[in-house]
Amino acid sequence: MSEKSKIPNCVGIILDGNRRWAKSKGLPKLEGHRVGLLTTLKNTVKFVRDLGIKHLAVFMFSTENWNREPVEVSYLMNLFRESIKKEIDELGKEGVRVRFIGQRQRFSSDLQKSMNDAERDTANNSAITLWACMSYGGRAEIIEAAKSICSSGQEITEKTFSEHLWSSGMPDPDIIIRTSGEQRLSGFLTWQGVYSELFFTKTFWPDFSKEEFLKILDEYNERERRNGK
Repeated sequence: MSEKSKIPNCVGIILDGNRRWAKSKGLPKLEGHRVGLLTTLKNTVKFVRDLGIKHLAVFMFSTENWNREPVEVSYLMNLFRESIKKEIDELGKEGVRVRFIGQRQRFSSDLQKSMNDAERDTANNSAITLWACMSYGGRAEIIEAAKSICSSGQEITEKTFSEHLWSSGMPDPDIIIRTSGEQRLSGFLTWQGVYSELFFTKTFWPDFSKEEFLKILDEYNERERRNGK
């Protein structure tokens, strides 16, 4: 990436391929979630921040993921507890602000408290904002925003609608990346991503690296973004 490269303001990543990564390594399938969440995500937040990008949105757990096997869901909930307590606390000390967006009410009361505490404790940080999308779905977000704006009595415009989204305050992502080779967005930032540049990499999420991200930024800089003009 050259010194003249355009630095995106907001990047979204769909963290996919954790279970397939574990299988490829001969590990228990849930081990991929642990590496992806506790190691790869933390490292990614740091190098994205160091590149001067101010917003990173990550798709950690979708509204549909509640339908996975109870053992896996329970494992993920415990990982979220561990991550918020350790990794997010560490990131907070390094200037990272954390915001959680999604159906927060579906999580246990202790996890909700941890989310609230993390948001409060990092509210004044400004190096980068990490938008953790948990129990998130683009359609669900749009429906809730529609209900909210209708009850508010405000005029419905793109601006007011955006202000009622769970992600209110997050810029539209310049780039959306999906790891693992799948080429779909699966409801990630449905409203916000209409003009995002899309990148699909075959790399499983636990193996995602700064080097690969820099290659994506190089390709992003070669694209002409016209936003419909």
